[in-house]
Amino acid sequence: MRFSPEELQAARDRLVPDVAASGLRVLFCGINPGLMTAATGHHFARPGNRFWPVLHAAGFTPRRFMPAEQEELLAHGLGITNVVARATAKADELTAEEYREGGRLLAEKVARLRPQWLAIAGVTAYRVAFGDKHATIGPQQRTLGSTRIWALPNPSGLNAHWTLQTMAEEYGRLRTAAFAEPGEG
Repeated sequence: MRFSPEELQAARDRLVPDVAASGLRVLFCGINPGLMTAATGHHFARPGNRFWPVLHAAGFTPRRFMPAEQEELLAHGLGITNVVARATAKADELTAEEYREGGRLLAEKVARLRPQWLAIAGVTAYRVAFGDKHATIGPQQRTLGSTRIWALPNPSGLNAHWTLQTMAEEYGRLRTAAFAEPGEG
């Protein structure tokens, strides 16, 4: 589906519902919805975003899902939310205050849903939202109740530091941890 520039701009500031349920293995957390996501109502919908291919390559899904199939993640113990709810063209339109407030609201959501892992797709977003300026990609020391946190590379096509393969390897490390049998990891 193609949208005109006007249609995409009309999606600015829209909210996109979470794909979430209680007790998930992994609640993936984007920075905030982009305009294509807001226009379609489907997370990580922009062509060129590598979230869906990486999820499959890392072994989270049996095939590559399309953004319109996002609800199917729930059957695999997976969900999607965002640090900041409002849609923008670029994440740099968000303020530090929005990130911090998003972190506070995210902590409340995690307390309610109690996923095993909160996987934030963007280490910079995690650093600002939770005031941890030294965080690196990977599992974090901080927890939210019993929920562990993993900072992942942002799957945006703009994140050229990470290839599809290196992202899939990092997401795969999370998959191994999230689906390990009790006592294994």
